[in-house]
Amino acid sequence: MESFNHIVDALTGAVFFKVPLFGVEIELIVLYLAVPMLFFTIWLGFPNIGCVGHALRVLRNQPREGEAKGDVSQFAALTTALAGTIGLGNIAGVAVALTMGGPGAILWMFVIGWFAMTVKMAEVTLGLKYRVTDARGHVHGGPMYVLKAVLARKGLPRLGIALGGFYAFFALFGAIPMVQVNQSFAQVSVVTGIDNGWAYGIGLAFAVALVTLGGAHWLGEVSKRLTPLKVAVYLAGVAAILILHAGEVPAALARIWHGAWGFDAAAGGAVGAFVAGMRRAVFASEAGVGSAVMAHSLARTEEPVSEGMVALLEPLLGTMIVCAVGGLALVVAGTWDDPGLQGIEITSAAFAHVSGWFPWLLAIVVVLFAYSTLVAWGFYGLQAWGYLFGHGPRAQWSYKILYVVALPPAAVIDLGRVIDIIDSSFFLMAVPNVIALYLCAGELRRDVRDYRARARRGDAAPGSGAQ
Repeated sequence: MESFNHIVDALTGAVFFKVPLFGVEIELIVLYLAVPMLFFTIWLGFPNIGCVGHALRVLRNQPREGEAKGDVSQFAALTTALAGTIGLGNIAGVAVALTMGGPGAILWMFVIGWFAMTVKMAEVTLGLKYRVTDARGHVHGGPMYVLKAVLARKGLPRLGIALGGFYAFFALFGAIPMVQVNQSFAQVSVVTGIDNGWAYGIGLAFAVALVTLGGAHWLGEVSKRLTPLKVAVYLAGVAAILILHAGEVPAALARIWHGAWGFDAAAGGAVGAFVAGMRRAVFASEAGVGSAVMAHSLARTEEPVSEGMVALLEPLLGTMIVCAVGGLALVVAGTWDDPGLQGIEITSAAFAHVSGWFPWLLAIVVVLFAYSTLVAWGFYGLQAWGYLFGHGPRAQWSYKILYVVALPPAAVIDLGRVIDIIDSSFFLMAVPNVIALYLCAGELRRDVRDYRARARRGDAAPGSGAQ
């Protein structure tokens, strides 16, 4: 374990290298991801304002089976991506953001979530445009395929293969959602007294295997049913906290606002709040990381931009609503600055303010969040593995077995190490993915403008949301 800790420390130090900015040190990778969020929001004409309604129309008029290429419906693709996105990063992650950056981090998570909508749309559009079909007729996509195709077109096929491989390699590590196992066990342990992390991890891994071994169709079916349920139950609990402490909400909002702009010197002022909010918003929304592209690439559509617009709903729901409202509840409850609590324990203590049995409700929610995320990320890892080793039956079964076996140890690893491993893998995945976005900036803008013009005329493909 000591050797393992040294490796994690070295990796984290390299990934989160700091540079001086305005008299303070800020992580270079944070700036690397913040810039494309701002750039593409302007470059693509603020789709995070004008395309939300269209995205909802697409979901109401999505192509039926046989009308377009793809393995699952656009709604199933969205809920699969949300199953991976709306996980414990939206519960424990918000608590971590508060302890790292104070209440101001919640406002920055909300703001960054809004800009993240455009990046999500851009990367998913490219993923659909450059997805491939295997010999069995199944579609596969992701940033690795975008890099491979785009750089080959530019006369740099080897570089494309190398960058795609770089992405896929780190996706294999990022696709083991250790936080989900670790923090779900922490909450279950709080309410039940169970202290055997290995037993819990093995049981959860077995449940994940039941769906992971079933393939994309099973994944889509489970996600369609589980994702709305888990969000509804969690938000009901959060609403109870806010109603119980309704008189304290204005003061909490003021504290979040002041903390975001550095009027409160705690946790590093404005810069500390921004960095904490940025790291956790990326973890919660996955915008710029490119992971959700692998789920959306399964969508049944002939219009890549239409699925890109569907994808921009992810940060809206996961980061701007679930994270922001949950963070407000923690500030209102006042449990975020208890030095004896960390991660999911902060949220559990806030739920206990409502009733003594409410932590049990949170335990149910946490297990649902963890389970659906683990199932979705198992599929993401399988796509990365397939890029590296092929999509044949032997390669697929090899990965599925490795994935399931890798889950139990996460229940007993220190939370700080878990967060460092996942953050490092996530941000390293973002490096080649953002390169792909910049390489395709021109064609992205042309494709978005062309699609929106055809949709207004009614000339887009079936299920495009055209009026």
